[in-house]
Parts: sequence; C-alpha cells; structure tokens
Amino acid sequence: MSVREFGERPLIQRIRRSIGRRSSRVSVGIGDDAAVLTTSPGQCLLATTDLLIEEVHFRRRSASPYEIGWKAMAVNLSDIAAMGGVPRYALIALALPPELSVEEVDDLYRGMTALAARHDVELVGGDTCTSPHGLVLSLTLLGEASAPVLRSGARPGDLLAVTGSLGLSAAGLALLETSPRELLPDDRELALAAHRRPTPRTREGQWLQGRGVAHAMIDLSDGLATDAGHIATESGVSVTVRVDRLPISPAVRRIAEATGRDPVTLAVTGGEDYELLLTLAPDSSPELSRHFLNETGTPLTMIGEVTAGDPTVKFVDAHGQVVTFGEGFDHFSSSRSRSGLPTSYSGPRAPNPEPRSLS
Repeated sequence: MSVREFGERPLIQRIRRSIGRRSSRVSVGIGDDAAVLTTSPGQCLLATTDLLIEEVHFRRRSASPYEIGWKAMAVNLSDIAAMGGVPRYALIALALPPELSVEEVDDLYRGMTALAARHDVELVGGDTCTSPHGLVLSLTLLGEASAPVLRSGARPGDLLAVTGSLGLSAAGLALLETSPRELLPDDRELALAAHRRPTPRTREGQWLQGRGVAHAMIDLSDGLATDAGHIATESGVSVTVRVDRLPISPAVRRIAEATGRDPVTLAVTGGEDYELLLTLAPDSSPELSRHFLNETGTPLTMIGEVTAGDPTVKFVDAHGQVVTFGEGFDHFSSSRSRSGLPTSYSGPRAPNPEPRSLS
C-alpha cells in the first residue's frame, strides 16, 4: 500500500510503534509537541543535522530504503564522532513521494534504527509531509561531550593523522557507475558496503577525546583535500599531506584499475569515507597508533604535519616535492571545492569527476 492510500496519521502511529520503548533518558518522546530529554551533568550539548535528497545523495533504483536510512543516521553519527562526543537523540523529518509504499518506509526506519541501536541513540521525534519530487530526509542528532574537539585547535608542529583507510566509498561509487566485469566479489562487496552503509567512528572519536590527544578533528565527508582545508582555515595554519603515506587498501587499488580511476584521486577527493582526520602534538608517542588499534580495532596513520603560514593544503611526494591535485566536493561549485583552498597532486585525474553520494 502506498503512503497516499495509507494516510499520514496511521503512518505516524506505525512509525511510533516501530521505534518501541524509550529509555529513562527520554521523559517525553514521540506523541507530544516536543520531546523532553535529559542531559548529563558537566556535558556540553552537541547538535548536528544533515539533509539527504534523492538524485543528489542517493538513487532509490540502486540503494535500498534500509541503506538510505542507515546512511542518514551514519552521516550524523560521524559528525558527533568528529567532536569526540557521545550521540544520544535523533529526530527525523521526511518528505515522502505519495507513491512510496508503507513497506519502504518501514525499511527506511529499520535502517536508521539498526545503526542507532548500535550507538545507543534514541529516535525521539520528527515530521512527515508529501514530496512532489523524490524522497527527502533531514536527520538531526543530539549528543554530549565534556570537552568537544574542534576544527580550530591545530597548532604549528602538530602531526596530521587519519583513522582507517581512504577511498573505499568512492571506489564503491565508481563500481556503480561503470560495473566492471573482472573484479573480485569480495572487493565489490566491501566497496559497495562502504558507500551504502558507512561506519561512523564514534568509538574512535571518544577514545581520542577521552585521552586529550587530538588538538583538532573533522570527519572526512567531502574528501581529504576539502576537509583538511577546513582544519587549515579554522585553525589558521598550513597543512602538508604526504601522498606516499596515505592508507589506501589493495581493494581500492584493484577497483581503481578496473574502473579506469586513479586510486590516490579516489582517496583524496572521493569523499564519504567518514574517517576521522585529526592533528596530534608533535611529541605524541609512537606507541599511540598501536594502543589506538588495540583498543578500537581501527588503524591510525600519520600522513603529514601542520606548519605556520597562510591557510593552505599542500600535497607532497616521498621526496618532499609539491605535486598538483584536483579538489574535493562542493554542492554549489563545479570546481568541487568547498574550502576554496589551493590543493595539489601530480597523479592522473579520474575522468569526469562525479558528485558524491549518488548510490
């Protein structure tokens, strides 16, 4: 049955039932004009929101409602992770095409609530309306942190580090656009999962915040080139990235070869990795990465450094030579750069750069 046939009020009641019981942190949840929530003593309230629009961030013909719901939750969780925060409460506003089935709405919420449950997040409210042009989701997430890690804390002399590996989500998008025949099934599954169901690094962000080792931090949503630029701008520093140190998995390199892409281009400008980019004190112990891996299960790789100077992002090779590079993603600019900062790299550019999130 379509949502047009089912009706708004029955749909809201169906959604409310699907979410289930609320915890003691929620005094009043769905059903009143506003949720009534508790916050922990000594904590700052964090608030973030993301908008996902059909044919801009996803395509329903190649991503399931479950995956769309998952991703809507994941991108917000990643923002809280980048502050070193603990996610708590979510609100979701939906604009639904009238022909969308009630079962598809169910699956959308299953995706959101499945990931929310992993991070102890409760869905406490939202809104629904009709959409004449595709599915639109706007998810707001509230969290807490005692001392949030900001983009503006980088200092000259800091080391630049990144969690996990880079380019896998962009490799997944490349697969959807080209569908190469000769490719290992495991590589395909890994890349498509990274693109459609990203893993927010909340545990990793909390680990870094709790130990006070991260001076500045940001999640990699728009690509390393653009997001490093945000740290440079907000901190008033220059950032240098060593291209030879970038953590690029063998799967990304194989997919890049099969799809006619450059693996470093995927890693630097592809975006949507949702890894954490951070700066650390120059005297950080070499054991830090080992402890981080042992306690979170995620690698931490040193990829560059921060210096004094005008806010710029510079890419260099293993010999320290500056190399030219393309730019990261921007919703409103054909140049794909949100930061507006110069970036560089000498590798071959991917043909016809595509917008992110077209899954």
